[in-house]
Amino acid sequence: MPIHVVITRRVKIGREGEFQKALLDFFQKSFSQDGVLGADMLTPPPGSNSREFGLLRTFADEKARDAFFESEMFKAWEAKVRTLTEGERVHRELHGLEAWFRSSSPPPRWKMFIATFLGVLPVVTVLNVTLGPAILPWNFLLRTAVFNGCMIALLTWAIMPIMTRVLHNWLRS
Repeated sequence: MPIHVVITRRVKIGREGEFQKALLDFFQKSFSQDGVLGADMLTPPPGSNSREFGLLRTFADEKARDAFFESEMFKAWEAKVRTLTEGERVHRELHGLEAWFRSSSPPPRWKMFIATFLGVLPVVTVLNVTLGPAILPWNFLLRTAVFNGCMIALLTWAIMPIMTRVLHNWLRS
């Protein structure tokens, strides 16, 4: 299953242009690394005071991700940008739908609607048939909380990661 990682850094005042050029160079070189499936550059919104820049990377698997972060190319990049940035990099792995919202080019909303609908419909149907009768005598609020909690957990950790992988090409086209 593909792994999405976002890495951001806060750029020093006045070094934004230099950092962005270095980021673009690194961005292009990094595609030579085995297991790198894609990347999106993250830049501050126009007109904002933010100095947060970064990359959203997609790796084929954990082995490819680990090899990338242990590579000489990545270590050289880290050494180079330490002089252009403040503090340490923020490195976070993303899951399921979360990766869409960090991308510089998220899918159109109608595609996200269809992907989410295709994930929610079977989960709700199965939960209504299996869990529904068991919790029917419960208080409405408790019943609703348990049902929705189960649905959201299944969508977050099981269904939507599969949906984003299966529909990846369609979502990006």
